[in-house]
Amino acid sequence: MINFALKFQITTMNRLRQAFVWLRRIGHCRGFGIQSPTDYRFVRYVINEHWPYYAYEQLGQNANWYSRKMGQLYFRLANERQPKTIVDRVGFRDYLQAGCHKAQIVDRAQEIDMAIVPVYTDYDYLFRKCNDKSMVVIHNICAAPNYWHCIEHDPRATVTYDLYYCGIVFFDPQRAKQNYIINF
Repeated sequence: MINFALKFQITTMNRLRQAFVWLRRIGHCRGFGIQSPTDYRFVRYVINEHWPYYAYEQLGQNANWYSRKMGQLYFRLANERQPKTIVDRVGFRDYLQAGCHKAQIVDRAQEIDMAIVPVYTDYDYLFRKCNDKSMVVIHNICAAPNYWHCIEHDPRATVTYDLYYCGIVFFDPQRAKQNYIINF
């Protein structure tokens, strides 16, 4: 009985926290305020896409809501970018492989096309392996807001997306530096 009560209390607290985060970011829904057509399309049709994709039913059937939500995002990112190599240090290999069948998923790479790494990864070392076509996803940035703040202000990171649960970084030097907060 105590175990059930504890699980109920934890679930309730998680839902309240999730609702609070969503309400705090309500002004950043579905691309509101984004002037760049490229960035708007990315937010609207990749990050916040709500239509079911072809592989959602087979993936994450026994996962909790957070793992499913993040896995589906990583699936859409891989599907959009179609990278040759994906560095997965977080453990969403099935979602990434389903999103891009031709991608080679590795733990380390000489040159990064797409990387999904945990928070507190040595981002300076990681960013040195990136080029203007690279995308890096920092998983669980809500646990380390100061770490994410350093990444946002790094001159190599030209476009960043703060989704609360993760952060997405692009490195195109032709673009103006832009930091977006997205209600995900």
